[in-house]
Amino acid sequence: VLSGMSINSALASIIKETKSQGMRAILERVLAEVESGSPSWKAFDKTRLFKGYTISLIRLGEESGNFAENLKVVALEEEKDREFKSKVRSALMYPIFVLGLTAIVGIGISWFILPKLAKIFTDLKLALPFITKVLLGFGVFLSKYGLIVVPIGALVLGIIFYFVFINAKTKFIGESVIFSIPGIKTLMMEVEVARFGYLLGTLLEAGLPVTKAIDSLANASEVLRYKAFYIHLRDSVDMGNSFQKSFGLYKKIDKLIPQPIQQLVISGEQSGNLNKTLIKVGQVLEAKSDTTTKNLTIIMEPILLVIVWLGVVTVAFAVILPIYSLVGGLNNA
Repeated sequence: VLSGMSINSALASIIKETKSQGMRAILERVLAEVESGSPSWKAFDKTRLFKGYTISLIRLGEESGNFAENLKVVALEEEKDREFKSKVRSALMYPIFVLGLTAIVGIGISWFILPKLAKIFTDLKLALPFITKVLLGFGVFLSKYGLIVVPIGALVLGIIFYFVFINAKTKFIGESVIFSIPGIKTLMMEVEVARFGYLLGTLLEAGLPVTKAIDSLANASEVLRYKAFYIHLRDSVDMGNSFQKSFGLYKKIDKLIPQPIQQLVISGEQSGNLNKTLIKVGQVLEAKSDTTTKNLTIIMEPILLVIVWLGVVTVAFAVILPIYSLVGGLNNA
């Protein structure tokens, strides 16, 4: 569109290159709507493909003659949104993968190896330490009921995960857990404040009214505590309050947005450069979140190694102690 191609021709060109049948069907529907005379923002809105603030940007660009420029803003915001989400995922996926793999290996050892050791120790009539009895008992239990217990356990864990981290009504529990972990809490705050700066700044720069921009920010956020703050900020600004007063009226503001960032936003509002200041805040916090993500990975590696080491040592002691007592008994004999 920026090069002078009409929206109809651009859509037709994209359709030819689209391999996904679902996406092709959506774009064909949009093209049909546009060719019938419908504004492009209405056509995109009917697909439910984009969030509300994206549709607002497209509509504003179409009505103001800055359609191509606003589409560039949309593309930038989608890119930033993916980057921010990937940082959080990468920080969480590494420990989840390592601990999950450790649990699978541990269950496999308990299920297939420990029952055989239990039979050997029983035949030798050894006096077993408590830790050995617990582990061998768990292994024998799995050997008898593993085909029932393991699937049920996985199902229960899946249900708990859904209600703690995914379900809209109860995900505040998982959010509280995540925000209680020191390193993850810092990363989440930096990512969300960077999103706050980038999204609000670009929406204001594109010409969206401030209350509409904040409302779009609230709809785009998936973190409940920040969503609640954005709703407060929207309502407060809509009542005629400044950002400074709106920040002051929110009791938990310092836990969500650091004081220096608040001062930057307030200074930007007072100087009339709010949109540029917010974009700068987004850039600064994005760089900090990059560093935090790298540091988290470095810090987590030794912690996870210690956790895996403790599991290995526990199993080793449980197996070695009875053998050691047997060898000691033979020496005494």
